[in-house]
Amino acid sequence: MNWKAVARYAIGTSHQNQGIRCQDYGDYRIFNDVIVGAVADGAGSAKYSDIGSKLAVETVLKCFSDINESPQKQEELEEGFSQPLSKEEVHKLFAKILEIALEKLHNQAAQGNYSVNDLACTLLVFVATPDWIAAMQIGDGFIVVRSQESEYQLLFEPNKGEFINETTFITSTNAVKEMQVEIILEKQEFICASTDGLEKVAIRLSDWKPFPPFFKPFEEYLHDTVNPEKEDKYLIEFLNSERLNSRTDDDKTLLLCLFDRE
Repeated sequence: MNWKAVARYAIGTSHQNQGIRCQDYGDYRIFNDVIVGAVADGAGSAKYSDIGSKLAVETVLKCFSDINESPQKQEELEEGFSQPLSKEEVHKLFAKILEIALEKLHNQAAQGNYSVNDLACTLLVFVATPDWIAAMQIGDGFIVVRSQESEYQLLFEPNKGEFINETTFITSTNAVKEMQVEIILEKQEFICASTDGLEKVAIRLSDWKPFPPFFKPFEEYLHDTVNPEKEDKYLIEFLNSERLNSRTDDDKTLLLCLFDRE
């Protein structure tokens, strides 16, 4: 029994046409039975948002990697997640991680002599074991999970703000207040985290329900793939397909995880 995972992102056709770099980023780390994942989408109006999104994700994952590098701390990490956290503990954990990420963004902005708002990005993070998942979201994008014997479930409705293309970023003054947090105490099978570039094809926007035909092939792909990181052709071809680009011209990220109980 083990986690399988893969993260890939692709530039949108609108950014290709404008000569703008991909502003999405996503990645994960696996520590025995614990998997940590994060995706971020840089604000289109922020000059260095591609740097901000990558730095935010890398900082989140480094928080857990630093713990894992120490045998003593690794035991504490595994012991700390052997039992589900309370919602209060989850909120405290993610608030601390956000604080560390913001400090990194402020340091980056100071080194580059520009505003931290030039690094603005959304941020979605999850920590999962085979028996439960805790997650947070600031801004739009989505995290969809399927627990054992359950249907696909959207953890949070994306924060869209009052006006079109408006959302909350981790550099916003109200980021902690707007941070959504959830914990599900069920055996986990499948997790998908994505930026908003795939919302309209993956989520039914009328009632914010996941569209099962979007997610099921990816779950089957993970089931049938021994090493998704090396066998990623299917995922890359999907993200760059003409069919997908005809429905969304935005950057898009997919972080897919499966706990293989066989």
